[in-house]
Amino acid sequence: MAGKRDYYEVLGLARDAAPEDIKKAYRKLAIKLHPDRNQEPDAEERFKEVSEAYAVLSDPEKRQRYDRFGHAGIDQQYSAEDIFRGADFGDIFGGAGGLGSIFDMFFGGGRRGPARGRDLQVTHEITLEEAFTGTEAEITYRRLEECGSCHGSGAEPGTRVDTCAACGGVGQVQHQQRTPFGVLNQIGPCPRCNGQGRTVETPCRTCRGTGHDRVKRSVTVKVPAGIEGGQSLRVPGKGEVGGRGAPHGDLYVQIRMKPHGRFHREGPDLLTEIPVSIPQAVLGTETDLETLDGTVTLTVPPGSETGKVLRLRGRGMPYLRGSGRGDLHVRLRVVIPQKLNERTRRLMEELAEELDEEVPRGRKGIFDFLRG
Repeated sequence: MAGKRDYYEVLGLARDAAPEDIKKAYRKLAIKLHPDRNQEPDAEERFKEVSEAYAVLSDPEKRQRYDRFGHAGIDQQYSAEDIFRGADFGDIFGGAGGLGSIFDMFFGGGRRGPARGRDLQVTHEITLEEAFTGTEAEITYRRLEECGSCHGSGAEPGTRVDTCAACGGVGQVQHQQRTPFGVLNQIGPCPRCNGQGRTVETPCRTCRGTGHDRVKRSVTVKVPAGIEGGQSLRVPGKGEVGGRGAPHGDLYVQIRMKPHGRFHREGPDLLTEIPVSIPQAVLGTETDLETLDGTVTLTVPPGSETGKVLRLRGRGMPYLRGSGRGDLHVRLRVVIPQKLNERTRRLMEELAEELDEEVPRGRKGIFDFLRG
């Protein structure tokens, strides 16, 4: 296909579709387009398209990321196989044609051999200043690794390791099942060796036959300028160990932002608030404003009111991809004095008369006028 269509459009759904509606729409399209019963030339490609849409939208985490970032967010976060990992296709096909069949169609051949290691996710908190400049983070976490005593075999050193007689060392077995689509081949882990392809005579005492140890590890991750809270950085190969000979999974570092005392962030834009006095608001002024990368002169125009927002172009956060920066929005808050001396009070009363404002004489009246 030339380009990916919107997943909701592919399934014919509104963006607020409920999970049961997503499942129902996919089941209807999958039965119609499955290549075992639809011989049209583009049936297989269309079946893949609706299956990918279902795999994303039926997973709450993937759906949330897609709703926020679109296809770019999914492609950045997940590999082609990871998009389908965890999706429940078995229920769609009445117990057959599950994830194994989907992998067969998308990636060619059953997922033979040991499984890839499990992905891990950790959370790392950064400041707004670190998100502005970019930084490096030292991430410490624990993961499963190959047991140092048995070197992953699961057998006590000096004892036998045999090839599994049930699967012939492959680690998976295949069986056939008849469905409305025809006969489907399903591939799953060998129940005798639990997908390892080997059986041991005496389990390793260190890892109790699992072949794995949980180990503390550290990795340095580059956090790019412009990153936002909730986004994740993928570190390939730093997840848990895979099955015999299979690669490690990946490590995902999810970024969390610390609250900032002066700035609130909305995407690439920053928002802040500054106080101005009544004379400054009425007559206008210039004031120095501290930003994340230096001091700028802010011009407050005459006649500014509380709530007025001044925009400083290009003084916000860097864009995560590409050049340029967002904007800095400065909200003005006109400060009303809490105490007035007699001279200031008379001046304010004279000002009220000059502006033809009717205000009661006396302390409470003038304060009501000011605050109003």
